[in-house]
Amino acid sequence: MRDLLEDLEQGTANPMDAARRAMRPALPKRFYKEASVGERDGQFVLLLDGKLARTPARNALAAPSRSLMEAVAAEWNALGETIDPALMPLTRLMNVAIDRVAGEAEAVAAEAAKYAGSDLLCYRAGNPAELAAAQAAAWDPVLDWIRETYGARFALAEGVTFIEQPQESVDTIRAEVARYAPPFALAALATVTAITGSVLLALALARGRLSADEAWTAAHVDEQWNASQWGEDSEAMRRLATRRAEFGAAAKVLAAV
Repeated sequence: MRDLLEDLEQGTANPMDAARRAMRPALPKRFYKEASVGERDGQFVLLLDGKLARTPARNALAAPSRSLMEAVAAEWNALGETIDPALMPLTRLMNVAIDRVAGEAEAVAAEAAKYAGSDLLCYRAGNPAELAAAQAAAWDPVLDWIRETYGARFALAEGVTFIEQPQESVDTIRAEVARYAPPFALAALATVTAITGSVLLALALARGRLSADEAWTAAHVDEQWNASQWGEDSEAMRRLATRRAEFGAAAKVLAAV
């Protein structure tokens, strides 16, 4: 609260930004010196000063991949004097996978597969022509790959008017999503789908058709075009950076499991 009052008195910050900062809960102090990776019961676990780290639900923070757990440990070692979840997207995703997705796999898969009925890649701008061309350049190759790989065809719509997709294609994507094993692969696939608005982009990333950078760029054609026309908005860029970190964490999981 002292920071809020000082900012308002001095006029050095936007009052809304200062208010939001004042409402944030105090971050816990860092209580360990070193994070490392151990091996227990065939799984790789996070150790904090040699002690097993646990998720919020008190499950062991463990994964079948050493490289994945080493990336988690790197997040913990990079922290300063406080434990800030905003700086730990991979740890947060692992917690969700272990505490939630492991027990709700069917529901999580169904939610991700639902995007096939209204996927981002199927809704195109009618104008301006430059934006429509950018969308086609980024999205048409993915739809072609989906058709060649899965035999699934998707119809395109102009604007935001809903278009019914072939049920056979939707069912095909639903079956493919169900192949991703819980909790980690499924949690990562669902995260990419939710962030991008496209289960088709998520599958292209998971199968290696697109790199993480390519998938991210394809998902944000509209934002990039708007920024090129009107300039960047600082608040929008901050939100985008947060989403990019979460996306990157999910991409790491998909590459590791």
